[in-house]
Amino acid sequence: MTITAFNVLTAGEIRFGRGQAQGAADAVLGFGRKVLLVHGANAGRADWLTEAIAQAGGEVKAFSCPSEPDIGLIEQGVEAARADGAQVVVALGGGAVIDAGKAIAALVPATWPMLEHLEVVGQGLPLDHDPLPFVALPTTAGTGAEVTKNAVIGVPQAGRKVSLRDNRMLADLAIVDPALTDGAPRAVTLASGLDAITQVIEPYVCRKANALTDALCRDAIPRGLSALRALIDSENAVARDEMAWVSLCGGLALANAGLGAVHGLAGPVGGLSGAPHGAVCGRLLPFVLMRNAQGATGVLAKRLAEIRGWIALALDCAPDNAPQHLAEWSARAGLPGLSDMGVKSSDYAALAEAAAVSSSMKGNPVNLSEGDLIALLEQAA
Repeated sequence: MTITAFNVLTAGEIRFGRGQAQGAADAVLGFGRKVLLVHGANAGRADWLTEAIAQAGGEVKAFSCPSEPDIGLIEQGVEAARADGAQVVVALGGGAVIDAGKAIAALVPATWPMLEHLEVVGQGLPLDHDPLPFVALPTTAGTGAEVTKNAVIGVPQAGRKVSLRDNRMLADLAIVDPALTDGAPRAVTLASGLDAITQVIEPYVCRKANALTDALCRDAIPRGLSALRALIDSENAVARDEMAWVSLCGGLALANAGLGAVHGLAGPVGGLSGAPHGAVCGRLLPFVLMRNAQGATGVLAKRLAEIRGWIALALDCAPDNAPQHLAEWSARAGLPGLSDMGVKSSDYAALAEAAAVSSSMKGNPVNLSEGDLIALLEQAA
């Protein structure tokens, strides 16, 4: 069988495995001595890295990203980095923190307004200058943002989440140490884990799947499903390692193939309602799988059948109703429906209209009308 041509972009270097974070300070200082360290709401969780960088001779300015980033927060981060003369940006946290760090690193040298570079609500123009060096250390296993070339940013005035995207935004170094995810709260583990699984499923069936992303996804989907079930049952270091690997595979796959209707809907849903991205994706995934299977033929039908089989194996159910079983299992594990996340039925039409023109929707393997998208929102409510 002929292998279709493809291109691959990823971080300059990936360090994966337990203990890799121990060398983070020296690695960071290889890019510059003045460091902007972006962290989550709890600054104390970054103390170990702040102290290590300082002890190694670096200067650290901390910047908090307490929630999913929006334009205002990114502008504050850019100002902080410029005022401190930052030479390198480091992000230690979940996907929101990494996206914030990635965007700040990209925009510190920029001379054009941020809006010029944003997709959908702006011009989507390439960066006018190279970003600052950027190092990512994920503390959740979900988004794979450490190896993607975009940052998702909320635009409150537009009620949207959109991407700042440029190939040069890929991290110079991604340190994926599963130990940083140990002991994550159950709700975070569930939502981020379902996001990671979504991000190896959608590239596997999307329109731009390729031989490399297929190899990653085919291995990662069953591993992710089994590991997530194990983690919901009890804390498990081996399962944490597996989920960190699956999350990394998802980032690599989506950056080099694409996504689909789950993420096409998740962007507008999160932007309008403020619902957490991973939870939205996890809730939508089963229903999108079922909708895509309707009328699927050929390679797509085969791949969707494979996915149903992997879900069935992990969750001990029959393959035919595996997506529905996944929805029910996730709900029992504590995943809320969209209505409980603040998504209103009165907004469905606007959400479907926005999703229909999103970049992620272009990768969905079947064409979905705005009516189809409204029906998916209704099912996931």
